[in-house]
Amino acid sequence: MQTPGNLSIEQQFKLKVLQEQVKHLSLEEAQEYLIEVFRQGMVKDNLLKHWMKGA
Repeated sequence: MQTPGNLSIEQQFKLKVLQEQVKHLSLEEAQEYLIEVFRQGMVKDNLLKHWMKGA
């Protein structure tokens, strides 16, 4: 059974694909990408908190 702290095989594959894609980013592109990933994570956290309040 998959535990929450581990990645599934599909997630591991997606991570490997992403690793290959980001190798070719400039520093500015990498910084913008990282900021966007963090922003999306915060939005996800907010949605989960909102959803949990309603449950």
